[in-house]
Amino acid sequence: MSTFGVSEDHLELREVTRQVAREVIAPRAAEVDEGGVFPETSLAALVAAGLHAIGLPEAYGGQGGDLLASVIVAEEIARACMTTQQVSGGNELFVWPLLLGGSQALCDRYLPRIASGEALGAFALSEPEAGSDVAAMTTRATRVEGSEGGWRLKGTKRWITNAGRADLYVVFAVTDPGAGARGISAFVVESGDAGLSFGAPEKKMGLRGSPTAEVYLDATIPADRIVGDPGQGLRLALGTLDRTRAVVAGQAVGVAQAALDCALAYARERRQFGRPIGEFQGVQFMLADMETKIRAARLLAYDAAREAEAAGPDMSLAGAAAKCFASDVAMAVTTDAVQILGGAGYTRDFPAERLMRDAKITQIYEGTNQIQRVVIARQLLVGVQNRL
Repeated sequence: MSTFGVSEDHLELREVTRQVAREVIAPRAAEVDEGGVFPETSLAALVAAGLHAIGLPEAYGGQGGDLLASVIVAEEIARACMTTQQVSGGNELFVWPLLLGGSQALCDRYLPRIASGEALGAFALSEPEAGSDVAAMTTRATRVEGSEGGWRLKGTKRWITNAGRADLYVVFAVTDPGAGARGISAFVVESGDAGLSFGAPEKKMGLRGSPTAEVYLDATIPADRIVGDPGQGLRLALGTLDRTRAVVAGQAVGVAQAALDCALAYARERRQFGRPIGEFQGVQFMLADMETKIRAARLLAYDAAREAEAAGPDMSLAGAAAKCFASDVAMAVTTDAVQILGGAGYTRDFPAERLMRDAKITQIYEGTNQIQRVVIARQLLVGVQNRL
């Protein structure tokens, strides 16, 4: 594990997170899912422990954790409740564009609010006709003439985590329609801004306590709310995703580990033909494969965190590979867990079915796994000379 930079501090962080997850978050996970309720108590526990945005620099009141710390925290929270991790993860999605390109004044204004837990963040990139094809977005930002200046944002964002609950949003919009992908910029929008509204919450298969909705924009914001310079938006968005895909991989590992935990407990207790089903070789092989896949996914997630922390040349490839593999593992392992539980796995009496429903989204958001494979292949083809 030392190869991937896992220090004593990381191990201690894992134990602290695991304790909060076990004592506060896990007991509420089924209730959050069943009722589709926002995980207020669980999020408050993360804030109290400083685990809600572990990667925020100390200069802004954060914990100053590296990306590996973010991955470890995501894994442990998702192991207890994927919904809670997803809600909390909105903070890092908000934070990264500001860290990568925001002015000092913008960072000073907003990042301490995230660090203290006063504000919850969100990341508004996708649109009804611009999901995988981000450059096709139609939301526009036009300069406002006059002494005050500013920007008028108009458009619709879709599939936005924490929409309607977040206090702060990073919104991506086209500022130069003739410049293609280089004409996209990023802005901070506050929940109290006039002209910001939301659609009805989506009725989802999983992550049912994590609010997801459309964001409607017809708002004018001050000029100093732009993140970086005009035209830098797509670079900031992709730079953010290069880092947070490692965190999604950690999330996927966490939900897969929870499924294996559930399957192991059941295999020890459930008896058929006079003995525990865990003594049957068919079940043993399934459990062994589940463990092997989880270990491989965890190492890929840690490697992606290491590469992104160093801003290495393989950062995009490593993040895509980790997210793609780990999410496929999450889906496979949770499906096998349901199979091991048999009929019981298909009921809500056990967590396996919830874990399976939650796991599916990891193959879709922050770039579908089909897009991740495109990213990986392009990186290989472009960088082939450097690899020989």
